[in-house]
Amino acid sequence: MEKIFGRKLLSDRNNSKSSLTASGYKITEDDIKKVNLYNKGVNKMSEEKFDDAIRCFDLSLRIDPYFVDSLIKKGYSHFHLNQFNLAISLFDQVLEIDINNSEVWNLKGLVYYKSKNYEKAIECCQKALDINPNDPMIWYNYACYLTLDGKTSEGMEALKKSIELDISNAKKAVKDRDFLSARMEEDYKRIIEVVILESIRQGNDHLGKILWITGLDREDIQDATTRLANKGLLIKNIKKSFSGKEEQYELTKELISKIGVEKRKNLSHSKQFERKKEVFLSSQQLKDISKILYEASESSQRGDLNKLLQNIDQLLNPILHGTVILDNFFEEHRELRLFNSRLRERGQEYLNSNKEEISRFMLEMDKKVRG
Repeated sequence: MEKIFGRKLLSDRNNSKSSLTASGYKITEDDIKKVNLYNKGVNKMSEEKFDDAIRCFDLSLRIDPYFVDSLIKKGYSHFHLNQFNLAISLFDQVLEIDINNSEVWNLKGLVYYKSKNYEKAIECCQKALDINPNDPMIWYNYACYLTLDGKTSEGMEALKKSIELDISNAKKAVKDRDFLSARMEEDYKRIIEVVILESIRQGNDHLGKILWITGLDREDIQDATTRLANKGLLIKNIKKSFSGKEEQYELTKELISKIGVEKRKNLSHSKQFERKKEVFLSSQQLKDISKILYEASESSQRGDLNKLLQNIDQLLNPILHGTVILDNFFEEHRELRLFNSRLRERGQEYLNSNKEEISRFMLEMDKKVRG
């Protein structure tokens, strides 16, 4: 389950008694005081002194009872003290001020999750996703709640969406006890496979290294590597070590041609213990990505929604090209995720309205890949 500690929503203001913002709003001495108290409360939260933090937020709210930032952090402090009813009450106050605050809907769901009211938690996540469908953390929490509520298939779909938006959630999911009931699901097993393949791609080719890096159980790793070997994606070897025999893995040449590998080398003699990570893309993989991008441009021009979604899925799928595109073309990867999300939500209507923009993006990305 992914939790939010809280970002600092406002920066410190200057200490003058009043000044004008760019929009012409006059900052008063009270504004400065309430923000300073808010920031002090956030610092107390970081020290896990939640009672002290609540006192700071209360003083801030005496100055401005509608100061949303303080209401949110006060609610989250009560949540950490297991005062769930107070937390819900404060989040509801925020939603009366701003009904479209996806962060607060997500936090409210977190409170219901801790109360084991998964049905209410799911409803809150759905509200949050209606407002912000591209937040990987909300999708991750939604996956947890659905799985815990017995809706395992829906939970795995939400988890895949979360991983599509942020691949690091795959590694997080395989350690998360909220997904224990889904361990036998084929989708969950594929997520474990993705995590192991990525670990091997980064040079962690021994069983012991993968155990350390991923936090997976030995049995899960051995089961997943056997499946991957049967699929022709990796080769398992037995190597002798000081402690006996140990499994060692290497990606097949066919898979390397698709996803590349990562190698590490020393930066300099003076920094011989510091390592630099380099991503090597094979020419075949670049050709494959280029071909898919061209097909995606054509699919967009034709208005072929199903084919376009298939093309985008090939580009985002971590087992195929998603990881390499994320590592090397971060901005383009983000745009692909946004197009994917909007196309799945709004379907043909969105494609018809944006086919030229999508087609042009695919061609521009293709030029960058080939360059």
